[in-house]
Amino acid sequence: MTHVRSRLPVLAAVVCGVVMIGWQVDAEPTKATMPDISKLVHYTTVTRGEVTEHIMTTREAIKAVKAGKPIPNGTHFALVDYREGKVFRYFIMEKGAGWGDEYDENRRTGDWQFQWFKPDGAINTAENTARCQSCHSSRADREFLYTFNDIRRFEFE
Repeated sequence: MTHVRSRLPVLAAVVCGVVMIGWQVDAEPTKATMPDISKLVHYTTVTRGEVTEHIMTTREAIKAVKAGKPIPNGTHFALVDYREGKVFRYFIMEKGAGWGDEYDENRRTGDWQFQWFKPDGAINTAENTARCQSCHSSRADREFLYTFNDIRRFEFE
């Protein structure tokens, strides 16, 4: 019994290490980059309580959705998260040829990859993009977008 008790601290440390690794929430590296927000078209706004989200993409993406065509590779979507009137963070989706191949089938969202950025444009390492993929995977029939129908209704000025 003494032999087992002497190994308990080691066993506990190993179990804690495994649990902590399983709970890690750091951002994984992705290919999604921070776009030039000023070149994107603001096509809808979503308000959730005190949070206002301006959602933007390229003119080409909007035209593709309206024409029933796939969104082109290289397209960015940006959700600009405002809180108390200031940018809190940017949520970016970017599409690239073959980017989905980097994930297991149960995590794949077409060829879209995701990244969270701080207001200064630095990657927010406290956000895990696996959550993003998990939610957006339910929208496969809409290019993995929650605002697909908003794009279809959007009229350029």
